[in-house]
Amino acid sequence: MKSAIEVLNTEALRIVIIVDDDERLVGTVTDGDIRRGLINHLTMDSTIKEFMYTDPTVAYEEDSRESILDKMKKLNIFQIPIIDANRKVVGLETLQHLLEKARYDNAVFLMAGGFGKRLRPLTDNLPKPLLRIGEKPILETILEQFITTGFHNFYISTHYKAELVKKHFGDGSKWDVSIKYIYEDKPLGTAGALGLLPKDAVDLPLIMMNGDLLTKIDFEKLLKFHVKQGGDATMCVRAYDFQVPYGVIKADGNRITNIIEKPIYKFFVNAGIYVLGKSIIESVDGKTYLDMPNMLESKIEQGGKVNMFPVHEYWLDIGRMEQFEQAQRDNETEFN
Repeated sequence: MKSAIEVLNTEALRIVIIVDDDERLVGTVTDGDIRRGLINHLTMDSTIKEFMYTDPTVAYEEDSRESILDKMKKLNIFQIPIIDANRKVVGLETLQHLLEKARYDNAVFLMAGGFGKRLRPLTDNLPKPLLRIGEKPILETILEQFITTGFHNFYISTHYKAELVKKHFGDGSKWDVSIKYIYEDKPLGTAGALGLLPKDAVDLPLIMMNGDLLTKIDFEKLLKFHVKQGGDATMCVRAYDFQVPYGVIKADGNRITNIIEKPIYKFFVNAGIYVLGKSIIESVDGKTYLDMPNMLESKIEQGGKVNMFPVHEYWLDIGRMEQFEQAQRDNETEFN
C-alpha cells in the first residue's frame, strides 16, 4: 500500500495500473481503493492484491477518442486503461486529456477539383464536393471532422467550378481555421496537385483525402500510426471481398486438379486517404498528370516504405448515384 500511495502522489494521474509479467492488466488502484482499504483496517504493508480493483473499466486501442470519452462520461470515471486484444496495457487515457482539444499543425489537403461526371445531372451546375448529404455539403462534413480532431491548416485543390468551392468555404474564418486554395489549370490526377503546394506546407506529414468520401475514420490515430511506423507514406485501405459466382477450375494442362465452388477472394483496396512525408511531396513537379497509386508504386520500386492503415470504420465513396442515395440514408444514423 505504501508503494501504491507513492505512485499516486508522484505521477499525479490519480491511478495505479497493475500488470503481470507479460504486462497484461490485473487491476487498478485509485485513492478511493486506498481509503476503503484503510477503513477495513489494512496497513501500509498490505499487499496490493488485498485492496486493488480487479475488474476495471477498459478501452481498446482501436476505440475512437469519441467512444472512449462517451464511456467515461456515462460511467463518471476520470481514467481508463487502454489494452490490446491480449489485455496487454498499451496506454492510459484521462478525461482531462480527452476534454482538452488537441491541435495539429499538419496540413490537410482535400481534393475537390473533379468533374463528378457519374453524378450528372446533379453536378452540371455544382461540383461534387458541394453536393449536400443531409444539411451539409460533403466537403463541409469532412472539414468539420478534421477540425473536431484538432487540425486547422487546410488546402483545397480545385478545378471544376472552383469559384463555388471558394465562395462556400472562404478563408476558413467561419470555422476559425486557415483554408488556402490550389487551382489546377488542367486536371493533374489524384497526386499531381501535390506539386503545387507551397514549400512551407510540407515540413510535417500531410494528410491527403478525396473530397467525395464520407467516413468516420479517426484521423488522430491515422497520423499517430504513420509517425510510429515511419516510412514515406501511409495509405488507408478497406477490406473487400469478391465472390466468384461460378465454380473455379484449377488445372495442370488438360487435367483438372481442383474445383472450388464459388470461392471468395479477399483484398485490400485503396480508401482514398493518405499520410505523406515531405520527400514524396517534393518529388511531384506540379506539371505532370500523376495518380496516387502510380506515385506510391514508383516509390516502392525505388525502395521506399509505404505502409497501410486498415479502415474498419464507416466509409463510403460517393462516386455514383446509388452511393449518393446510400449516403443520404446513412446520414441520419452515422453523422447525426
